[in-house]
Amino acid sequence: MVQKYIKIHSDDLVAVALCPLEKGTVCNVDGQEVTLIEDIAQGHKFALKDIKKDQPIIKYGYPIGIAKEDIKQGSWIHTHNMKTGLNDLLTYSYHRNVQELEPSEKRTFMGYRRKNGKVGVRNEIWIIPTVGCMNNVATSIERQAQKYVKGNVEAICTFTHPYGCSQMGDDQENTRQILADLIQHPNAGGVLVLGLGCENSNIDVLKNYLNDYDTDRVKFLVAQEHEDEIKDSLDIIANLADVVSQDKREEIDASELIIGMKCGGSDGLSGISANPTVGGFSDLLISKGGTTILTEVPEMFGAETILMDRCENEELFNETVDLINNFKEYFKSHNQTIYENPSPGNKKGGISTLEDKSLGCTQKSGKAKVVGVLQYGQCVKNKGLNLLSAPGNDLVAATALAASGAHIVLFTTGRGTPFASPVPTVKISSNSRLYSNKKNWIDFNCGELVEGVSLDTLSNDLFEYVLSVASGKKVKSEEAGFHDMAIFKQGVTL
Repeated sequence: MVQKYIKIHSDDLVAVALCPLEKGTVCNVDGQEVTLIEDIAQGHKFALKDIKKDQPIIKYGYPIGIAKEDIKQGSWIHTHNMKTGLNDLLTYSYHRNVQELEPSEKRTFMGYRRKNGKVGVRNEIWIIPTVGCMNNVATSIERQAQKYVKGNVEAICTFTHPYGCSQMGDDQENTRQILADLIQHPNAGGVLVLGLGCENSNIDVLKNYLNDYDTDRVKFLVAQEHEDEIKDSLDIIANLADVVSQDKREEIDASELIIGMKCGGSDGLSGISANPTVGGFSDLLISKGGTTILTEVPEMFGAETILMDRCENEELFNETVDLINNFKEYFKSHNQTIYENPSPGNKKGGISTLEDKSLGCTQKSGKAKVVGVLQYGQCVKNKGLNLLSAPGNDLVAATALAASGAHIVLFTTGRGTPFASPVPTVKISSNSRLYSNKKNWIDFNCGELVEGVSLDTLSNDLFEYVLSVASGKKVKSEEAGFHDMAIFKQGVTL
């Protein structure tokens, strides 16, 4: 029998419709009969009892907002009758609540071992322009270089962007750091760094941001120093292809996998189906010695204390406090409302407040302790669950995950999106309708969780799927030929 509604936590004052429910439907929730006095759309909430004006509304066992008016039992609860209960900057205290995961059986995948010991799950040649002025040239080179995609050269793609010059301070620093991170990413078997010559973030400057890179696999070209930069770039790529084609996949322990976690276009089922499944996956990978990274800091607001209390020690707790408050200060410094969230699409899908969204979003973190807090552009060092400073914007956050070392990004969604990122981006639907309607976008369906499949089964299925992607299976955006990137814009442009 298909479940039609769910009360997530025993303390909740609301239940969530798992399919459209008509006015007059009698719902038996924990032995209590609730008659709906309005139609309730899929993913939306209804009151399990009368709720007084100014009373907190509880979902996931936590407040997700405050009633703006008296709400009758069986009523639809959404933005018309509830509001956020969040305030400005907060003072936090550490209440350690750490759960150690039991180690589980080792697993392997077929990946590429790089000269520096790092591991890649793709063997691609990347063209990375240092400045937006070179975007069209880079795109032309990519198009003409496709003849070299054969054998173990899995793709040749360029990552265009509008930056690299006329930037100041942290804004310019972000561009340089993200470009350097991508140049050194192990999913790239070879890289052509394509400079103009007069830009602020020119090749000589960028080299200062690179570690001991492989000179056989990372090549540079300054266009102003070549008569025909496209022809000479194609010659470089031909030589890179000869090197990259010699690489072969080998068996590698899953403990070396780094997986980024992100959601976007969320709906009322995202925090019930897709995000908990990713959380189960995260715990499973970490139990095998692997690493996951959770980002989109503004969508932790309202659920941040859960993550803070799961920090391994007080130093990490303080770093997480800074992670949250620094992002709030960023909004304030740009005269933006801190809690101007959720989006119109989120609201249409049943999410009413930022607390509602954040408590669902953080389900992706599973139960593991937090072992690392990363600044934007910083590469992951600690195995286990890490938090990364990046905004909620889908493409910017997914790029940030890749730049921090993620081999693959898991992207949950209730609305759907076709975008890609620099690394394989697995689209995970929160509902079966989306999966059925957009099979050209969606790779994995978590709608089955509300149709009788258990969380453990679905999390294990996702783990097996990720291993197959790590071993070479293309995701839908890769099959479409999509490769995207975006850099977090900060500060002033000259």
